[in-house]
Amino acid sequence: MKILIIGGKGTIGNKVTSYFSEKNEVLVAGRTSGDVTVDIADSSSIENLFKQTGKLDAIICIAGEAKWADFKDLTEDDYYIGLKSKLMGQVNLVRIGQHFLNPSGSITLSTGILADDPVVKTASAAMVNGGIHSFVQAVALEIENGIRVNVVSLGMVVDAYEKYKDYFPGHNPVSMEKAVNAYIRSVNGKGNGEVIRVYN
Repeated sequence: MKILIIGGKGTIGNKVTSYFSEKNEVLVAGRTSGDVTVDIADSSSIENLFKQTGKLDAIICIAGEAKWADFKDLTEDDYYIGLKSKLMGQVNLVRIGQHFLNPSGSITLSTGILADDPVVKTASAAMVNGGIHSFVQAVALEIENGIRVNVVSLGMVVDAYEKYKDYFPGHNPVSMEKAVNAYIRSVNGKGNGEVIRVYN
């Protein structure tokens, strides 16, 4: 398969890229580095990305920003960071990317545990994750050419534990193997419209 992985050099992305690179042609996209570059908050950048990649068999997005801050401090513009990047960025990857997928291709988006089990400072991030879950379930009913759309929703992964453990007291970190397996299930399986939750 020819697979595009957006965010393929991140904490989770590099493990996912390593797995799929073994038997597939993988293109890695990042905001500032990679085989190709893209700013998913900008739909024209997404369009330019796909013009460079050409036809694909799978698109995986492990990217997107959202502002973490106390609810009392979040401004309207703070919410728009997550809405433009993680939410509409991934929506636009589906909207535009479907036209660059071969028949029966797949798109895998990424969210996280905050959609179902938020912690403090995540009013914006949790909202965005929940929106993506609803979007994926709805778009799967209508997308054409046998294309499948799923979302992987992970808990805090082992490789990010030290950085984020204070935000997630008492949470059991998810092994990197389980994290990668969620993406394998989405790409190599037959599910469509699934929220693939791996929280412990």
